[in-house]
Amino acid sequence: QAQLVESGGGLVQAGGSLRLSCAASGRTLSSYAMGWFRQVPGKEREFVGYIGRSGSITRYGDSMKGRFTISRDNAKNTVYLQMNSLKPEDTAVYYCAGGTAVGRDSDDYDFWGQGTQVTVSS
Repeated sequence: QAQLVESGGGLVQAGGSLRLSCAASGRTLSSYAMGWFRQVPGKEREFVGYIGRSGSITRYGDSMKGRFTISRDNAKNTVYLQMNSLKPEDTAVYYCAGGTAVGRDSDDYDFWGQGTQVTVSS
């Protein structure tokens, strides 16, 4: 069964960095646009960014611009989210998702990972 697995989350101090990975099994990620979202309990899922199938197109949510970078290694069937200059308000569960086209809405994506917790302490 096709599956996405996120890893790399954890606890980091404000100003620090983390790199999340999203590895796929059962699917060839190069066929899909990939997005990252995050969610805090009690709030809607928030768009973090997306990357096109070839990696040439990336877009980010306003609060992530200049701090977060999405990349992909199709040979490794993995997508990455590099997060720098982290702030306490970045604390959330981070999800990767795949779909046939890029988009900023969670409904644009067809399959999801289980999420990884990122906690940024002040």
